[in-house]
Amino acid sequence: MTDFVFPSPPQASLAVVGTHARFPIRRVFCVGRNYAAHAREMGKDPDREPPFFFMKPADAVCDAGMVPYPPQTSDLHHEIELVLALGSGGSNLSEKEALACIWGAGVGIDLTRRDLQAQAKKMGRPWEWGKAFDMSAPIGPLVPLAQVPSLQTGRIWLQANGAMRQSADISDLIWSVAEIISVLSQSMAVSAGDLVMTGTPAGVAACHPGDVLRGGVDGIGEIEVKIT
Repeated sequence: MTDFVFPSPPQASLAVVGTHARFPIRRVFCVGRNYAAHAREMGKDPDREPPFFFMKPADAVCDAGMVPYPPQTSDLHHEIELVLALGSGGSNLSEKEALACIWGAGVGIDLTRRDLQAQAKKMGRPWEWGKAFDMSAPIGPLVPLAQVPSLQTGRIWLQANGAMRQSADISDLIWSVAEIISVLSQSMAVSAGDLVMTGTPAGVAACHPGDVLRGGVDGIGEIEVKIT
């Protein structure tokens, strides 16, 4: 048994549908601008250039429910996403091998301090301060892959206080789930416990204390978050 200088932090984890067992989280990869319409609303060319990634710390992930409005921002945005959970991994994976690594899937919201992100972009600095804050990745219970009808098609949507904000289909992904994992594995070994947030469709917008965000991916699940 390892002797640490202070008690080890608890393992970050997510609920799993149909069991009390939880999914242990190792790393969280996020794909930027993976829907053409969202790329356009961000003022970028949606051409199929190689995907790019950013990360969130594992303990930025939280279960759905109450999420506090974070400090140092006046422009908090919601981004509904299909989330992949890996049960195995490797390096330089083919697309077929990449698909075989997927343990399950879920629905998450990438909360973004858009003003801090925009400032970082303008100054040529990393995005972390806009993306990687506490409780910035609420994710609903994961669904084992055997219970997921499709990772190629299905409506993805988000409502804020009952009004539809985001609505698309995961078939609109510029880079498919297999391609995302394969490309990731060419840069570093992916592993069991890794989460991949696959990108958000158009319609991202500000949310405020008191707002209730509800979204989902058809056939996989839904998530509800209240900004407190």
